[in-house]
Amino acid sequence: MPLSQDICQDILKSLNSVILDKEKKLTLALSCLLSGGHLLLEDLPGMGKTTLARAMAAALGLSSQRIQFTSDMLPGDLLGASIFNEKTREFEFHPGPVFTQMLLADEINRGSPRTQSALLEVMAEHQVSYEGKTRNIPDPFFVIATQNPLDQAGTFPLPESQLDRFAMRLSLGFPAKAQEIRILKNENRAPDLPALTDATGLLELQKAASRVFVSDPVCEYIVNLCIKSRTDPEIPNPLSPRASRAILAAARARAFIAGRDYATPDDVQEIFPSAAEHRLRKGNISSLDTASYSDRILNQVTPLV
Repeated sequence: MPLSQDICQDILKSLNSVILDKEKKLTLALSCLLSGGHLLLEDLPGMGKTTLARAMAAALGLSSQRIQFTSDMLPGDLLGASIFNEKTREFEFHPGPVFTQMLLADEINRGSPRTQSALLEVMAEHQVSYEGKTRNIPDPFFVIATQNPLDQAGTFPLPESQLDRFAMRLSLGFPAKAQEIRILKNENRAPDLPALTDATGLLELQKAASRVFVSDPVCEYIVNLCIKSRTDPEIPNPLSPRASRAILAAARARAFIAGRDYATPDDVQEIFPSAAEHRLRKGNISSLDTASYSDRILNQVTPLV
């Protein structure tokens, strides 16, 4: 197995020392970042969402900024603002927290829709347009956002257009009894995680993951899944071509982490619920929902290989 893929296993091992008993979820989270996508973590408060985001930034050796979303937050608190310089008698742009490599948007659905929409351009284009000028964001750039279930007080639902900006959505869920005992004993409180790579190394990993071979039958399988979402009257929102591209990229990344240079239908099935469910739903998303539109589609579409 190539050295770059060995690094993926080292990163997962490092993350697992902090987020206990969640190997599958950690693999999906890393698959999301290697595919170049943004990650949405949704769960009840205190489930380790912020801890995971910080651990990923540390293990990947990326610069990071954290911002706590509140109802009184303004777009300028995210993007930056022009401030008058008394010495030069000119306005100077002061970059906001989005000018980083990994932005942790904590409790994003506690911000107002106006503030949430400030992330639309930067998540899609990796740039900020402000006062007639376009400013580029550092590369690589990721948003890891956390949100609480919408049945909790003080939350504003993310619109479908913003949900679609997230390549994957994960819920960590409750730990097993044995792992929660370890948490109580602070056994997951590892010292500062060492950086196992850096921005340059991560870009190389992304390029290597993008070169994973995907056969025509696997591509057709992905398209068939998306077509099923468009023809099933029980599914509120169909999957767009942007969604199919995200599914393909995530399947490639998952195969790469597993040490293979080719993707299989199993890779697609593994990442599909996390890459599709938040796009298939309409409006209200809750980690407590029991119905799964992604499972419904997977059960009705047969792989071609």
